[in-house]
Amino acid sequence: MKEKIDVIGIGIGPFNLGLAALLEEKTNVKSAFFDETNVFQWHPGMLLDGTDLQVPFLADLVSFANPTSKYTFLNYAHVHDRLMSFFFFNRFDVPRKEYNAYCRWVSEQLTNCHFGKKVVDVRYVKEDECYEVTVKANHQTEHYYSKHLVVGTGSEPMVPVELEEGLNDDLIHSSSYGFHEEKIKQAKSITVIGSGQSAAEIFYKLLDDQIDYDYELTWFTRSPGFFQLEDSKIGQELFSPSYVDYFHSLSYDTRKKALPMLGNLRNGVQQKTLHKIYDKLYHRSIETNHAPALVQATTEVSRVEKSGTKGYTLFAKQWQEDHSFKHDTEKVVFATGYKPRLPQWFQEMLKEVEMESEKEFAMTRNAALRFLDGRKNNVFSLTNLEHALGTSATNLGLSVERNVRIVNELAGEAIYKESPGSVFQRFSSEKNT
Repeated sequence: MKEKIDVIGIGIGPFNLGLAALLEEKTNVKSAFFDETNVFQWHPGMLLDGTDLQVPFLADLVSFANPTSKYTFLNYAHVHDRLMSFFFFNRFDVPRKEYNAYCRWVSEQLTNCHFGKKVVDVRYVKEDECYEVTVKANHQTEHYYSKHLVVGTGSEPMVPVELEEGLNDDLIHSSSYGFHEEKIKQAKSITVIGSGQSAAEIFYKLLDDQIDYDYELTWFTRSPGFFQLEDSKIGQELFSPSYVDYFHSLSYDTRKKALPMLGNLRNGVQQKTLHKIYDKLYHRSIETNHAPALVQATTEVSRVEKSGTKGYTLFAKQWQEDHSFKHDTEKVVFATGYKPRLPQWFQEMLKEVEMESEKEFAMTRNAALRFLDGRKNNVFSLTNLEHALGTSATNLGLSVERNVRIVNELAGEAIYKESPGSVFQRFSSEKNT
């Protein structure tokens, strides 16, 4: 058997990239992170001009753990002679394109990040107390052995609509919009489905370009309305480690009941985006005295079928009125969200762990699976976390706090300070008794 690595990370998105940086900068933990892409890529199809992160620049890969790190966003801006420009930019949020460039810059400096290497299988070797990780790279198969794993395989597009032909150049998911944008705008009619930030950003770009291309534009969502993302200061405290502590301590049934009530923290549109859309609609309607686009909520699209040589028919229902109707369009953009990407080997592994439901696994506060055999070789999961750690589990800033816990557990000592966060709310009543 080859030498054991302390931990192998599978997938290199922002979560695992931040973990790799924290491990390499201040620990002696031997680590290796693998990703099948050749370079770091963060939602490449949604790196649209004028779009920003929904969290401040302080929610970079490392700042909440070590603000003096060389891997902070501010140091990236300094190294690239952009710090003064960012100062005059005078905003806390970062353009998505710049966040992607920042992450790629960090990934290129880390010796424990390996791209162009796809993990195809993982199995637990009980007698050696380690995991065998099978990796394919350049048509070669390699085997690595690790005491622990961190699974950061991210998410994949979800289209909860029956498609006669499946996704194609005419029917796309928002995750690939940037690759299809020019071709989509050549159509005579375009429909956007969804009500989150991605849907709003795409609709706004299409609305902005509508005069130049002269297409009909429609925006449907099954939600009751096009609602604003909760971004109040006290509301944002639910993204704190203190709230995660509280949420994780609740029973599974209580956590599941709480999640829908927390939806407006993650599902919704930034206020500035909604204002831009309304202002554009208003200005565009001055000369025509009618709306330049059809914008309709409470509308669920259940099926899409081919219609003629270039078009499609959407089978929809306004569910509050229980009224079904058909809508014809040439192009459809599904901004319908994502679901966890769980490789087959990971799904097989779930047979050996404590489950809270058919698809949701029990987890420690540090995001480790609870194995039925009580093994000491951890598998930390950075995906499919909401049921255990709350709706804030996918928040970029909070992921740093989670990584701090993982680093300290791997190192067996407090390398980084674990902070509950400074919040004004009290989430549990136990301290009152």
